[in-house]
Amino acid sequence: MVRAKTEAEASATPAEWALVAYAGAALGRIFPLPPGESLIGRAPQAQVALLDGEVSRLHARLALVEGRVELEDLDSTNGTLVNGERVRGITTLQAGDRLSIGGHVLKLVALDALERAFHETLLDLSTRDPLTGLANRSSALSELQTRFGLSLRYDRPLSVAVCDLDRFKQINDTLGHGAGDFVLRVIGERLLATQREADLAGRIGGEEFLMILPETDLGGALTFAERLRKVVASTPVPLPGGGLEVTCSLGIAERLPGDQDAGQLLARADAALYRAKAGGRNRVCQG
Repeated sequence: MVRAKTEAEASATPAEWALVAYAGAALGRIFPLPPGESLIGRAPQAQVALLDGEVSRLHARLALVEGRVELEDLDSTNGTLVNGERVRGITTLQAGDRLSIGGHVLKLVALDALERAFHETLLDLSTRDPLTGLANRSSALSELQTRFGLSLRYDRPLSVAVCDLDRFKQINDTLGHGAGDFVLRVIGERLLATQREADLAGRIGGEEFLMILPETDLGGALTFAERLRKVVASTPVPLPGGGLEVTCSLGIAERLPGDQDAGQLLARADAALYRAKAGGRNRVCQG
C-alpha cells in the first residue's frame, strides 16, 4: 500500500500532522502526531486513545519520521484498515487517508493554523462546557457509559469522583454571578491540572463536576480526590477584592462486579457526595 507521493505532496511541509476523528465515540477529537512513535489503542499509555470494545489495547503504531507518517498494525484482533484496505506490514500514509479502527474513522490531516481552529471550534461547540472548557454534561456522561462498558467487558477497574463546591450559592449572592463564573473557571483549571492524561473531567451541573478515572481502584480514587480537595482548599481564588477561600466536597465510587450500568456507579458516588456535604463539607466520602 506504499504509494509514490505527488510532486506537490513531496514539496509540502505541513505545520503539523494530526488524526481527526470523523466517526465513533471520539468524534471531532484532534490527535496531534508528535515526532517519533504514537500508539493507538485502549491502553492508558496510548497517545491516540480509542475506547471501543473492538479496539485492542495496543492496536496500531504510528511513526512520524522525516515528515513521513507510517502505520503498522500490532497484531490487533480486528485489524486496521486504510481507505477500506486492511493494513499488512508498514504502510506510509498520505494526507486525507482514512483509518478505520473498530467503530472509529480517523482522517490524517496536515494542519495549518486555520484548519486546526476549524476542527477545534467544531469540537468545542459539541462537547465542551463554554465556561470552564471541561467536557459538558452530555459528553461526560456519554464518555462514562463508554468507559463503563469497557471496564465491564474486560474486567478492568474504573472509578469516578463527583465534586461539588461548598456554599457556592453564597458566592453568587454576595459577590455576583461574574465572580461565581470566575471561581468555576479557576476550579476547572485545577481539575485539569490534577487529572492524569487518561482521566476525563466534566461539568455536569452548576457547580458540580465529574471525574472519570479509568484503571483506578477505590484506593487510587481516594488518593486523587484527597489531592484535589487539598489543592482547592489550600489556594484561594484571586478576585479583585482579595483571595477567596473555596472548598469542595467529593464522593467517590468504584465499579463493583454487580453493576450493570454506569448509572449504578454514579449513584453511589452521588450518595457519598451527599454524606460528605452532610458530614461537614470539605471532605471525601466513599460510596
